[in-house]
Amino acid sequence: MSSLVNFLKQSDIFYQFTPTQLELVANLCREESFEMNQVIFQENSGSKELYVIAQGEVDILINRGSTGSLTKSDTVVARLRRGQSFGEVALVDEGLRSATARAAQKDTRLLVIPRDKIIMLCETYPQLGYRMMYNLAADLAMKIRNTDLRIREQLLYKPAEK
Repeated sequence: MSSLVNFLKQSDIFYQFTPTQLELVANLCREESFEMNQVIFQENSGSKELYVIAQGEVDILINRGSTGSLTKSDTVVARLRRGQSFGEVALVDEGLRSATARAAQKDTRLLVIPRDKIIMLCETYPQLGYRMMYNLAADLAMKIRNTDLRIREQLLYKPAEK
């Protein structure tokens, strides 16, 4: 369990957690392994889990069509690495996933944290909940800012169509 705590300590979403808080979170985690190109979750599927990358990389893809299933026209919008989290919007609501997550390397290992358990932990320990939601807000703000920059780049620097 201490190796899990040491890993969580390095993850952005658990930044400034106390050792006791990290231990509480570690007790909720289960580890899952994925092979290269294996889908972790599909776009438009239900969201009930937060993922933290323990090893490997994960591609986040969007489907440009309306089918919701992976095709050759899918676009990788982000590549996430060790210590990064994804699926965090599931902590806010249980809506549909807005993208597909797929393992980008062989032997990708993820820590999976069920939404209901982490929410209960946040409600039971308000300081832990505050710190986690603060870190979550900071992470999402950074992702929104990066997306905004990418959109601006596309709009401003894309050659004019004739």
